Amino acid sequence: MIVRCCFMVASAMVLVGAARPPHRAASSVDAKLRAIVAPVSQAQLRHTIETLVSFGTRHTLSSQTDPKRGIGAALNWAKSQFESDGLPTVRPCETVTGSRIPTPTPVCDMVAIQRGTERPNDVVIIQGHIDSRVSDVMNFTSDAPGANDDGSGTSAVIEAARVLSKHKFPGTIVYATLSGEEQGLYGGKTLADYAKAQGWNVVTVLNNDIIGNTCSSDGMCDSTHARVLSEGPRSQGQVDLMAATHSLGGENDAPSRNISRFLDSLADRLKIGLDVRQIWRTDRFQRGGDHIPFLQLGYPAARITVAIENYNWQHQDLRTENGIRYGDTIDHVDFPYLAKMTKLNVAALAAIASAPPPPAPKVEGGVSTDTTVTWEPVFTAARYEIRWRRTDANQWEVSRAVPASQCSTICKVVLPHIRVDDWMFGVSSVSKDGFESPVASAVPGGAFHPYVAPPPAEKK
Repeated sequence: MIVRCCFMVASAMVLVGAARPPHRAASSVDAKLRAIVAPVSQAQLRHTIETLVSFGTRHTLSSQTDPKRGIGAALNWAKSQFESDGLPTVRPCETVTGSRIPTPTPVCDMVAIQRGTERPNDVVIIQGHIDSRVSDVMNFTSDAPGANDDGSGTSAVIEAARVLSKHKFPGTIVYATLSGEEQGLYGGKTLADYAKAQGWNVVTVLNNDIIGNTCSSDGMCDSTHARVLSEGPRSQGQVDLMAATHSLGGENDAPSRNISRFLDSLADRLKIGLDVRQIWRTDRFQRGGDHIPFLQLGYPAARITVAIENYNWQHQDLRTENGIRYGDTIDHVDFPYLAKMTKLNVAALAAIASAPPPPAPKVEGGVSTDTTVTWEPVFTAARYEIRWRRTDANQWEVSRAVPASQCSTICKVVLPHIRVDDWMFGVSSVSKDGFESPVASAVPGGAFHPYVAPPPAEKK
């Protein structure tokens, strides 16, 4: 499909190139990412999970002071791993009381920060919860190895820090091991609150929870897919956005949904033996994870998890009944698969930290044969990609490059003979060396930052 469009700056009108299929990333970018992920080590991942299991239980209500057993020992060990990579750490804590935390208890995360060289306030986060549990969520004394839930996600965080700390990136990467997930997503809330207090521009949160097993109790196995779960309409600001979304669309275009599209495309391009299944739910059916507190504050976040879960190995006492073994032990972890999942995360972190943040586009074209897309320029962007797709399409279908040099105080592109009714539109930012951000959709609430309601006089 060939379509001509005009790029407008002030009163000038400049022709730009023909439309082309999206995601033709420069081969040099993919080659760089493949080289970055190559050192991901199954042996290191195994060592991390073995060490986590050795703490006996990592229940949030277990000891925070015992040097060898409990949540405190596990967090201290994570700190030592981050510091051995030369990364500074912080330990944000919040004192919590709830139905699963009956007395006031500090819930603490261990977080390493790799500051960006150009845009230190633009942040991408990888996280996994370090706490574990058995059948009784209040049992903090029995052994709870938590090898897969969520030793696997924690091992990906620690391995990502080991691999990526050897490189420098324009944006900041945050590596987080969270407590309190099993007691009510408290560790995710603690880190989300910390991010807000720091004033971070959180571009993406990759929540890794249960990423290391490939076979279920019914005999089904899948070692070639990952699931990425993401919200459709954004939860934060939803009340204010409902009328606009109902009128203008965007039910499938929240920033988190575009993170899942980004990961799907990245996995296809890098050919690491892993295909992404985009699951259009905030989390698994009637379940939750530590990305949700970020969504509630308006930060883009998605959950990465296995293709097939085994419920005999989650939240279970260690036992054998009727010949069936229960419990989340390390022998159930598929380390070649876990390495692929970790590589996907490492590549995504490197790519997003290397790209400028997405712009915040707007679209107009009602009762017109043309569509106009506008956005404010993004610092360090060398060019932009306008992308569009049919309203019933999953992935972006057509794209057009716009040089940043053509923008002044506003970027404005007119797409002749493209009817706004029939397409969804978005824009990404691209660095001078070809790293592209996730796409921000030109829909109500589509921008990659918390939604702020306009003043009453500006509401329509």
